[in-house]
Amino acid sequence: MRMQGVYTALVTPFDRNGNVDYNCLRKLVKMQIAAGIDGIVPVGTTGESPTLSNEEHLKVIDTVIESADGKCQIVAGTGANSTAEALELTRAARKAGADASLQVTPYYNKPTQEGLYRHFSEVADKIGLPIVLYNVPGRSGVSIAPETIARLSTNSNVVAVKEAGGSVERVSAILELCDITILSGDDSLTVPMMSVGAKGIISVASNIIPEAIKKMTDAANAGDFNTAAELHKRFYCIFRDLFVESNPIPVKAAMAMMGLIDEEYRLPLCGISSQGREKLTSSLKNCGII
Repeated sequence: MRMQGVYTALVTPFDRNGNVDYNCLRKLVKMQIAAGIDGIVPVGTTGESPTLSNEEHLKVIDTVIESADGKCQIVAGTGANSTAEALELTRAARKAGADASLQVTPYYNKPTQEGLYRHFSEVADKIGLPIVLYNVPGRSGVSIAPETIARLSTNSNVVAVKEAGGSVERVSAILELCDITILSGDDSLTVPMMSVGAKGIISVASNIIPEAIKKMTDAANAGDFNTAAELHKRFYCIFRDLFVESNPIPVKAAMAMMGLIDEEYRLPLCGISSQGREKLTSSLKNCGII
């Protein structure tokens, strides 16, 4: 499976009664398809997967796959800190027709590097669905070492890594050891990471500016870093302020300002602070988004 370009880490919209708004979800998928994005990643961090029931989790994946209708790749978030649960979710995603799964580093139980290797290998080997490793130590408490990624890269079902460790240097460190596709996990680091070998981004910002992120990644993949850098500079304040508070609080606030969704979350996530809203609104206005 070849991966490059922009993959939108899609939000999960809720209605005002706190239920998943599947009709709104379908509209968001259609918007992404119309913008020409390369893929959609449902029920990852941005999709508030920790507060969805398993039934909701799988229905969101089904809905996104059905709505996309084969027009882009679907990389379903099916990771867990229990290998058995990750297997169960990934098996269901494969049955639903997902192209790949996003496998987050198991969180809270802090496995060793050997444990990480065995966990990811188990999911890759037993289910047979291509997997994207998701390195996000700020949320999981443990990082996937470049050496472990290199070991895993020999598995034909391990096709990419989402690198959200906040370090451009890790891209070079990984590519020094193996030839695996790397996707940035931070919008603000997309162009820097692509300049040293990453192939794209699993993006939060593309929920609101998919065309711009697509243009930026396409330019970088074509070697046109002047255009890519110009777009990075233009939208940097958005990349920054979508993380002024915990993701996906700011991006859902921004989408509500744009009339795309209701501004609804599930506890323990809650609405954006007045200070955060002021900063985010200012950046959205400066970029001409609202």
